[in-house]
Amino acid sequence: MLPRTLALLFLALPLAAQLTQKEIDGGWISLFDGSSLLGWKVEGAAEWMVEGGAITTKPGPYGWLRTTSEFADYELKLEFRACEHCNSGVFLRSAAAGEPHKTGYELQIWTGNKEFPTGSLIGHASTMKGKFKGDVWNSYHVTLQGDRFIIRLNGKTVLDARDAKSKIGHVGFQSNKNKIEFRNVKLKPLGMQPLFNGNTLGGWREVKAPRAKEPAVWSTRKGAIHVEKGPGQMETEAAFDDLILRLDIKTNPADDKHHPNSGVFVRGEPNAFWTGYKIQIRNEYKDGDRTKPVDFGTGGMYLYQPTRKVVGDEGMFFVETIVARGRHFAAWVNGQQVMDWDDPHPEGKSVRDKQARLGAGAISLQAHDPITNLDFKNIRAVRLPK
Repeated sequence: MLPRTLALLFLALPLAAQLTQKEIDGGWISLFDGSSLLGWKVEGAAEWMVEGGAITTKPGPYGWLRTTSEFADYELKLEFRACEHCNSGVFLRSAAAGEPHKTGYELQIWTGNKEFPTGSLIGHASTMKGKFKGDVWNSYHVTLQGDRFIIRLNGKTVLDARDAKSKIGHVGFQSNKNKIEFRNVKLKPLGMQPLFNGNTLGGWREVKAPRAKEPAVWSTRKGAIHVEKGPGQMETEAAFDDLILRLDIKTNPADDKHHPNSGVFVRGEPNAFWTGYKIQIRNEYKDGDRTKPVDFGTGGMYLYQPTRKVVGDEGMFFVETIVARGRHFAAWVNGQQVMDWDDPHPEGKSVRDKQARLGAGAISLQAHDPITNLDFKNIRAVRLPK
């Protein structure tokens, strides 16, 4: 669990909305909030910071900045600005340890490399079409799917190549003696498969609460899984360990004083009640301040890390994206990252008893109590490769 001082700092950080509603509905998440380095980790001696709504580094030592989460197949959009002869790069599918251009791929930003100039994957695929403009904002749009790489620079395709060396890893930025800036960093996971067909509960099973006086009532309506009352649980028949999960959620309060309390569990023990990691659903906050969530708040890791900000609104569908990879967990609500947590506990089976549950388990939807009233739709997931 975060120390109280760090938890308060985490909650106090501002959020910057960078995604359009079309992007949110299309599955995009923001990797950079425009104001902090939440979701990023510094590797090496370079000094990274946020200035003017951009990630930047001072001229000086070599190093790189990487996402805390790992991704496999995705689209990535970003903007960068550097001097005409500056040397930098974007790392793709790189490991946390080792040299990122060797464990994964480096997408070049440098006109001075004749063999692998801008737009090339260093050591793997070269293009002569990639040229960027110095001291103005340029854009990269990268599509990685399986072993195929499609690189677009300032709207033009400059590389279409294949390489199968690395299947999953971190997104990162290189600092190499000169100043470089990055902004509007957005990612859309690919390969998401539906877990709910919109009509029936095929592929799901109900796990009843022991000794429940008013058990949950599950149904399907208007393309969603609907639940009222509780306690109760609806879980997938399939098991998942490392995954990206995306779903639309709507809480339906009876009035302004009652806020539905629920959650999404991952890696739960099959046919067992309320086990695994619970990503909280509760859109209630204190004193009119969304950075003061009640009971960890929507997107928070229940028991361990509160949400950074309550983004969703009662009575309206919001999109939640969850990444679970080994001990690392992250959550986004409407494309904004609200949780970033690594489980420090010894490996075991009970998350509630402070054990890290790393094996595969069910995804489950929670009905908490008699005022439960929620809808879940567009439930999709993709397994992450080992």
